[in-house]
Amino acid sequence: MPAENPTCGDVEIKYTQIFINNEFRNSESGKTFPTINPCTGEKICDVQEGDKADVNIAVKAARDAFKLGSPWRTMDASEKGLLLIRLADLMERDREYLAKLETLDNGKPYSDSFGTDLALTIKCYRYYGGWADKIHGKTIPTDGNFFNYTRREPIGVVGQIIPWNFPLLMQAWKLAPALCCGNTVVMKLAEQTPLTGLYVASLIKEAGFPPGVVNIIPGYGPTAGAAISEHMDVDKVAFTGSTDIGKIIQQAAGKSNLKSVTLELGGKSPNIVFADANVDEAVELCHFALFFNQGQCCCAGSRTFVEESIYDEFVKKSVARAQRRTVGNPMDKNTQQGPQVDKEQFEKILDLIDSGKKQGAKLSCGGKRVGDKGFFIEPTVFSDVTDDMRIATEEIFGPVQQIMKFKDINEMIERANKTCYGLAAAVVTNDLNKALKVAHSVRAGTVWVNCYDVLNCQSPFGGYKMSGTGRELGEYGLEQYTEVKSVIIKVDQKNA
Repeated sequence: MPAENPTCGDVEIKYTQIFINNEFRNSESGKTFPTINPCTGEKICDVQEGDKADVNIAVKAARDAFKLGSPWRTMDASEKGLLLIRLADLMERDREYLAKLETLDNGKPYSDSFGTDLALTIKCYRYYGGWADKIHGKTIPTDGNFFNYTRREPIGVVGQIIPWNFPLLMQAWKLAPALCCGNTVVMKLAEQTPLTGLYVASLIKEAGFPPGVVNIIPGYGPTAGAAISEHMDVDKVAFTGSTDIGKIIQQAAGKSNLKSVTLELGGKSPNIVFADANVDEAVELCHFALFFNQGQCCCAGSRTFVEESIYDEFVKKSVARAQRRTVGNPMDKNTQQGPQVDKEQFEKILDLIDSGKKQGAKLSCGGKRVGDKGFFIEPTVFSDVTDDMRIATEEIFGPVQQIMKFKDINEMIERANKTCYGLAAAVVTNDLNKALKVAHSVRAGTVWVNCYDVLNCQSPFGGYKMSGTGRELGEYGLEQYTEVKSVIIKVDQKNA
């Protein structure tokens, strides 16, 4: 049953329970946890806390829904695609409500929730809805009298664990390709931001997905997340989050049934500005690359490298741009930056800012809390940053820009690659040769040239090194959710 419709401001909270077999239910333990409004630090509502017992029930539901002969397995691929498109249409219908709910629970500006997150989320479901009946194998010429063909078949029950920085979008990046390929899903929502994911569960039922195909559990990583990662009846796990947790999930998968693992993890992405670039345009691009979504992006351009001849001008203009950034009520259409998602992130960011000052970086602006309520932090710019400082090596995940100086392209490439991460990178230049040299030399899964955060559902996304394994989105994303089967048939040539 839905929650008893509590409200927070003008946003009605409709669903706070666990979603299994197309029904909302309380947790087996009876436990709940609060989800917090990051603008105030106050409780929005209590949510049912799923743990191992609930995961076991959800996995059984998903396994039953995946059985041969089940409605989901016998459904035409084109009909599965129509269900995804129908889900997108329902989200379009409820777009304003979902954007308000996302902003309430996460803290991001409503204009971003409505104009960016919902737009990309809806496109993702529609994109993979179109792929559902276009996943096919090949025929292979072989030696001898044999007919060999391949099939791409769904993996089975997929466990998915999503983060709090883009709750709706990360849910779509996981659900859409998995369902498009015919899998069933058990998904754990981030404990910081469970509300929109649970509302989407109600739309999944309304769209007409059979019971058990999608099961959604709010809960904590060490309990619900661990239970998914370790479960012997989960055939694959996909996770987006920190590198440290990604290692734990990969170990758990290996110790259980060697399930397939896709990981999209942390980053410390270099954003490289050459002296031939238009400085004003480069400042704006680099500002967006770092400060978008309160700096809470795994691919944020958090190491801004600037060629020395324009360095001082770039720093001066970057500081002025950061000081113009409006911080405040995320429901206000003029707000560009809301609060950080929770107290833990807030305190981690302030600690890293303090480390930058202690290690000798120049605090050019910001660095303090905004107001006395909620988790707001001033847009912060450090200059004179060196490669060995904590703020230059650790993922801050907050509104803290570090600007570093370089002399030549070869030195720059070496420094850009001197990190354990490899999720994304960018280069700002009017010289095509420089752009291509950097793009081909930097070890990162995505390289943007004269742009940043262009994240189309058609383009693959994922990392090198400790930024993860596998790719999401595009046709490459389908490979993570299918198994390849080779069928070889002896052909009788006598009667041919």
